[in-house]
Amino acid sequence: MRMSLERYVLAAFLEDITARASLRLAAMSDGRYTLRHSDERVKGNAASGLSILVGDAFTGVEREVGSLSGGETFQASLALALGMADAVQSHSGGLRLDTLYIDEGFGALDPEALEQAMAELDRLREGGRLVGVISHVAALQERIPAGVRVRRTRTGSHVEVCLGDG
Repeated sequence: MRMSLERYVLAAFLEDITARASLRLAAMSDGRYTLRHSDERVKGNAASGLSILVGDAFTGVEREVGSLSGGETFQASLALALGMADAVQSHSGGLRLDTLYIDEGFGALDPEALEQAMAELDRLREGGRLVGVISHVAALQERIPAGVRVRRTRTGSHVEVCLGDG
């Protein structure tokens, strides 16, 4: 089975994205998880050559990303989003992607994983990026110093702008 030119180019981009995402996921998981692009072709699979595997340093086993828990899946998804932004920025001739919005997902994280994800987002912020988070998780709201809060009341929704010390 031969790979089409289109799939070959996509696989090359995916290789770059997963390499960058793997660094971020390793940081968020205390070195436990890494990501790897797999170009293994599976007969009858339209996405052959475009698979992602997760390496687990605790077990020494590489497995399908579908085997991750909800919180681990969120960490991997966040790492892939950041890896994609890094890759686009790297290949765009100087274009900076300075803003990132994340909608939910934090509720699936245990306190330690939440702390690791927030540390990664703090590193982005310290690097000059604006990170917007949409969440109902109280611990997360307490950690973010400034934001826009939308409160639902009987008379409608009200917007409150909160300016923090950060």
